Amino acid sequence: MSLFRINAPRTAALRDGDEIVVAGASVLMKVNAKARRVSLRLDRAGRRVIATAPSERKLADAAAFARDRADWIAKQMAAVPDAQPLQPGDMLTVFGNPVRLERAPGRTRLTAANALHPARLIASGEGEAWTRAVLRRLKAEAKSQLTLLTAAHCETLGQPLPPVSVMDAKGRWGSCKPAHGRNPAAIRYSWRLALCPPAVADYVCAHEAAHLIEANHGPRFWALVHGLVGDHRPYRDWLKRHGGELHAVGQD
Repeated sequence: MSLFRINAPRTAALRDGDEIVVAGASVLMKVNAKARRVSLRLDRAGRRVIATAPSERKLADAAAFARDRADWIAKQMAAVPDAQPLQPGDMLTVFGNPVRLERAPGRTRLTAANALHPARLIASGEGEAWTRAVLRRLKAEAKSQLTLLTAAHCETLGQPLPPVSVMDAKGRWGSCKPAHGRNPAAIRYSWRLALCPPAVADYVCAHEAAHLIEANHGPRFWALVHGLVGDHRPYRDWLKRHGGELHAVGQD
């Protein structure tokens, strides 16, 4: 990936996936053949702006449009949550339960709450080593709980539970690859769903489980989702409003 800065010649050839810098913000150049015109949108999770053009030839127009909207870009980026590095003593909400992060010798562990303490995620090490250990434990908890939620929806839909894994993708909360021929189905989730209200995480699991039957977003797909979790719109809206906050957790 190459980086074009705002003072680069406007005649420089831009390609899909290049970045420019406008108003101190990263602007990712993307080609979408279905787009009818150039456009800008804020990517809160990626902490950047995405400029879309209908063809690579039109990327220069998209870059010029982004520069013309520098004030808008600056305003949007100012509203993006600041990075939230993890520190001992921090409190996170993990699948609806308060969890305090601590540093102590020994293996990484997640303890249950009791009368004296909230649940605690305890890891050893200093600095980045401690942070990596905490994130590994959070990802393991995410995979365990999201697998259970997915299994419940698969049972309701009469579908076998496919392998479930977690990732840290910025652009999506989950993905489903339905079975095709000899290729088995698979479902992946953002581990950051562990930081959502349980009902929101459950909706994403229902969404991906429904894709095992309907690989599109047509009426039959949404009917399946509605049968699993009811009205999905409040959950989608929550993710749109708070997704940037979730992606800021653990970032320096």
